[in-house]
Amino acid sequence: MSNQFKIIVMSNFKDRGKIIGEYIKQNLKTDDSNLIYAKNERFQNGEGKVVLTESVRNKIVFIISDVSNYGETYKMYGHVNHMSPDEHFQDIKRTISAIAGKAKKIIVIMPLLYQSRQHRRLMRESLDCAMALQDLEHLGVDSVLTFDAHDINIQNAVSRMSFDSFFPNYQVMKTLLKKEDFKIDKDNMIVISPDTGAMQRAIKYANMLGLDVGMFYKRRDYTQIVNGKNPVVQHEYLGRDVKGKYILIVDDMIASGGSVIDVATEMKKRGALGAYIVATFSFFTDGIEKFEDAYKKGIIKKIYTTNLTYLPNEYKGKLWICLVDCLEFLARIITNIIEGQSISYLVDSDEKIKELLIEHNRHLK
Repeated sequence: MSNQFKIIVMSNFKDRGKIIGEYIKQNLKTDDSNLIYAKNERFQNGEGKVVLTESVRNKIVFIISDVSNYGETYKMYGHVNHMSPDEHFQDIKRTISAIAGKAKKIIVIMPLLYQSRQHRRLMRESLDCAMALQDLEHLGVDSVLTFDAHDINIQNAVSRMSFDSFFPNYQVMKTLLKKEDFKIDKDNMIVISPDTGAMQRAIKYANMLGLDVGMFYKRRDYTQIVNGKNPVVQHEYLGRDVKGKYILIVDDMIASGGSVIDVATEMKKRGALGAYIVATFSFFTDGIEKFEDAYKKGIIKKIYTTNLTYLPNEYKGKLWICLVDCLEFLARIITNIIEGQSISYLVDSDEKIKELLIEHNRHLK
């Protein structure tokens, strides 16, 4: 089995790739993780190329890339340039080109789906995520694996290529229940969706935890664009009284974080004890100063986010950031695919979460 696959780890996932390799060795009971580290070379004008250091002929090839890793840099015309998602995605295509059709099967793993927020067309605008998936399909990719896709319906953009989106709900809740020491029930917590788009995700968590759910509706000013987005004019809340309760804000990603802080602040004004935030991906595009301030004021208690995407080392030590380890989960997904086993049990975690919750609350009686 160990000679039937290769895992190409892009430079933007190198350290985490090593950890996944160790898990795979344990899972397959082998001494070789079959990891390949693709060489991403850059010319001084910004052009690049990918060189593979080993043959992948007739192998099942996994390509793992963190397209959000802005910590990757290179010199261009003498200046330090931080890599963008566009450049990372282009390197994925270069890697497929370097394989040159020799692989038995190609599976691309992007924990954060490239351009996932640009998933539908509402006006004269680009349809980037669909085009990206079609690019991969045309290049001969057999399957794309991602986590918490912004809109799962994006899979309809491709007809021949398999598409799977995994949700790390179990890993997140296992970590949260281990860290927190208060009883999680309707008397102590309510799930809040920060906007209409995240409502389905919030309902999912509310059902798993047996909690009530509320929602904020963002009124935006569509007559202007500030920092690439329409500014929020006002948040309107729909839901039960939150006085004396903790709130759990659930979303797929934190970008600048302005919305979740606004929601948490509004909830604090209404008497909430503080906000716990669950987000699969956290970017903190405007820095973390406003989160630090919200934490000191008791508005935010903690943010639970995964290690599937890049986070600067100086952020990881913050008391209000709790990284949820999902690398073992990803390694198990890869292992099952290699062994030709079903991955459905890795997706269906509701009952396991309910068992964890019962055990957690029992100890707090």
